[in-house]
Amino acid sequence: MRLNLYSLQLFVAVVEEGTIAGAAEREHIAASALSKRISELERAVDTPLLTRRARGVEPTAAGRILARGARLLLHHADDLSTELQHFALGASGHVRIAANLSSLTQFLPADLKRFTEAHPRIRLELEERVSHVVTRMVADNAADIGIYTDAADDGALEVFPYRRDRMVLVTRSDHPLAGADTVAFTETLPFAFVGMHPGSAGNDQLLRAAEAVGSTLTMHFQVTSYDAMISMIKAGLGIGVMPHDAIALFADEGLAIMPLSDAWANRQLKLCVRSKRALTSAARRLLNHLCAAASDATDDSVNPAIAASS
Repeated sequence: MRLNLYSLQLFVAVVEEGTIAGAAEREHIAASALSKRISELERAVDTPLLTRRARGVEPTAAGRILARGARLLLHHADDLSTELQHFALGASGHVRIAANLSSLTQFLPADLKRFTEAHPRIRLELEERVSHVVTRMVADNAADIGIYTDAADDGALEVFPYRRDRMVLVTRSDHPLAGADTVAFTETLPFAFVGMHPGSAGNDQLLRAAEAVGSTLTMHFQVTSYDAMISMIKAGLGIGVMPHDAIALFADEGLAIMPLSDAWANRQLKLCVRSKRALTSAARRLLNHLCAAASDATDDSVNPAIAASS
């Protein structure tokens, strides 16, 4: 059985777009020609790859397996093509990263800057995603390395510790809770929250913490960034919980910042890959760099999990 890379590229586009028409527009090909390519692909593997529905298509179990493998093949082909096309310019690799907002606002930019300075010939591609999407992208070969906080579906991935952060309560300086040395999460429950958008690890953690004490969270506003959260808090529209180090990026005049005393407020950020052994040399270099940065951040202590997998 011989599979055509272009047909695999079209198939991945159909899976990601959910419709033949959307994939055809994305790949600049006639819908009829794309549909013919998919039919030929199904004949080549002798099994249905898509389930046709009234509003689009979705992959069968075989289609999901093919999409994962196709992404890996296409990425390696793209990596090879990039190295060859830009050899004269010194390019030597391409790494896809998916990272959550907490890592992007606290640690990752400085780590990536040091990496690009040391390896200027490696091209990095970064997408911000919520934690559970980060792990899914890595599992599906849509990203080489993921940085996330909490996800239920990382069991099949290789996971390494990255950094720790501390969640704090942020209020206006005239709020009743302002000025306390520390605040227990239960003390915040009588007040309305400004939260992150549904599906974010921080939002899910707050909901679980409220449920654990038999209470509910009053969340009238949900936003997609920490600066938006701070603006809403400053306007008196609620209180919020966010990583302490992220606040340094924004003006905090008129705000009070209090540590949360709950154990869950001290969080572990993680790195994940499908298989370290299967990474390209460029991706392996970046993973080792991020693991080393994590080790340096903990007073140069050696993490056995990292050493064992290097």
